[in-house]
Order: sequence, then structure tokens, then C-alpha cells
Amino acid sequence: MKFIDEYRDPAIVKGLLKHIASVAQRLENPVTIMEICGSHTYAIGRFGIRKLLPDNIRLISGPGCPVCVTSARDVDIALHLTSLPNVIFATFGDMLRVPGTGGDSLQKKRAEGADVRVVSSADECIGIALEHPQKEIIMMGIGFETTAPTIAAVISACRKKDIRNFSVFSAHKIVPPAIHTLLADPLLKIDGFLCPGHVSTMIGADAYRMMPEAGRAAVITGFEPVDILEGVWMLLQQIESNKMDVAIQYSRGVRPEGNPRAMAILQSVFEITDAQWRGLGTIPQSGLTIRSEFAAFDTLKNFSVPDIQSNDIPGCGCGDILRGIKLPLDCALFKKVCTPVNPVGPCMVSSEGTCAAYYKYY
Repeated sequence: MKFIDEYRDPAIVKGLLKHIASVAQRLENPVTIMEICGSHTYAIGRFGIRKLLPDNIRLISGPGCPVCVTSARDVDIALHLTSLPNVIFATFGDMLRVPGTGGDSLQKKRAEGADVRVVSSADECIGIALEHPQKEIIMMGIGFETTAPTIAAVISACRKKDIRNFSVFSAHKIVPPAIHTLLADPLLKIDGFLCPGHVSTMIGADAYRMMPEAGRAAVITGFEPVDILEGVWMLLQQIESNKMDVAIQYSRGVRPEGNPRAMAILQSVFEITDAQWRGLGTIPQSGLTIRSEFAAFDTLKNFSVPDIQSNDIPGCGCGDILRGIKLPLDCALFKKVCTPVNPVGPCMVSSEGTCAAYYKYY
């Protein structure tokens, strides 16, 4: 296949659905599959994939949206940083409307006069820093292994160019430790995982070996209907045969070894640390902090941050939704108080959030 239309070919979709139905009829027990990629969550909703599957195949969403898993404390720190004098605060667009403790947000801070700017890539901050040499440029670094190498490359470039008015507030997360946490959760009964395509282009397939070792099937898939349905079929084949593995459906984008060059750039600037995840709590060795040799570009080492008492939003079910133990429909605020126009929690803010997908497609 060479063109995107082929990944949406109705004939191929119908063929895959027949294969899935055939395996599903032979299964003794219902199967629960979790996707842990926000792009998968969006695509599954957009293409109506849940409605196409047999009744004994259940899809649930996990912590695959980097904006959604950013903890309330990290949001509150970002809000504090925007209030510092002489600061230009740069962020990716999805973070703008994520509420912190008390309902404040970067968008509200900007409306109140803070210099908060949306960037589409980290290297835009180099231009901002050069254009405003008397200002301190702070970028909020969010995302998984997909975006962290690009921010690492910008930090390295700034050191080479002797740009001294740029730093990063790193709220980056890495995916494998979160999977360990999901596997250990007694409330979750997951039979297989649709592994994230974008992250897997960086970390490769071996990073998911803990899944078959724990008796769960795993398939790395792309984002089109044919990709996802073929991934489901491959998972069901593993489950039926009881031969668990990490298979790559998304072979046009993912190599078994990942992208060693990008990971080397990441590791040259960042080191692993503990991190707070919304809904999952503090997960050991699941975050990225800037190495001491790049301390000049670490916001938290250059600016004083008070002891902030952060709390999740009362009544918001985002944390449990990210864990996969609730659906958006189980949240009392969903479609009533919490809507895309007035999001109460981050799962409704990001286009990759589970609540946003359910609101739009269910």
C-alpha cells in the first residue's frame, strides 16, 4: 500500500471485520483491548471502530494523551511561571485551556496580560529568544518520547549558539513505566494493547516486552481504519493461540529498534526521573529532567517556584478515565458541565483526549 486511500478501502475494512468476527466467535471469554495513544483514541472515535466490532471485543482508552496526563501541579507551576516579570512563556496549543487548581489556565493568564505564546515546534523559541534578548523565554516541554528529542535538539542548538535567555520547564513523560503501572493495576483486566505508533517510531518494539511477559498481547499500529482493524485482528490471533508477542502492524513507520539517533539526542540532554501523572500518581522513572551539564536551560533550576498545593478538579473523572477504569459516559460532568467550549478537565481539552473524542463521536 502506498496511498492513504488504501488504508481506508471499504473492501479491505470489510475483509478485516470478517476475520475479526471469525476469531471472536471462537473466543471463550470477552476481550478487552486498550489503546495507549491519543491519536488512536481520536481515530477509533472518528471512524466508528467500536461500533464495528463484535460485542465480545471491548476497546478502552488509556493514558495516551500527553496533555491529559500532565499533572495538576505541573499545570500550576506553568501558571506561576507566566506571572514572573520579564518572561515570555511558550507552549503547544493544547495546553492553553488545561485548567489548573481553581480553574485558572494559560489562556486566562494571557487574557490578563501575561505574554503566553503558542508555538508549533520547539525551534520557534530560538527565533523568539533572538528577537527578545532582554526577555526570558520559557518553553513548557510536554509530550512523550516523540517530542522530547526535538526539544533536546533545540537545547543543544541554544548552547552552541550561546543563547542564554531560553529555558525549558520539562514535564515530559516516557511511556513504558506507565504501562508497568497499568499492568499492575488490580482494577484493570486488559487482554491486549494497541501500542502507540508515534512513540514506537522512537523507542521500537523491544520497549514493550513487559506486555507478553505479563501474558498480554501487543501490536504496534498506525492510525487509519485498516491499521487499527488489522491491529485488533493480530491481537485476537495472539490471544486465541495464547502466544503473546509484540507485533508491528505499522511497519511503514516503525522499525524493531526504533530510532536510535533520535533517542541518543534525547538521552544526551535529558535523564530519567520520577514524574507525576494525572490519574496514575507518581510513577518511578517515568519522566525526563534536564541533565546537570545543561542546567542553564532548566527552568526549575533558574527560577524560584513556591511550594504549590495542587488539587485535581472536584467531580472530574479524567484521572479514572486515563486509567481505563471509567468511560467519559460514567462522569457526572460529561456533556453537562464539561464540554469542549467549557472544559472542566484536560481529557475534554485536547483533541486526543478521550472525553473530547466521546463528545464528538458518541
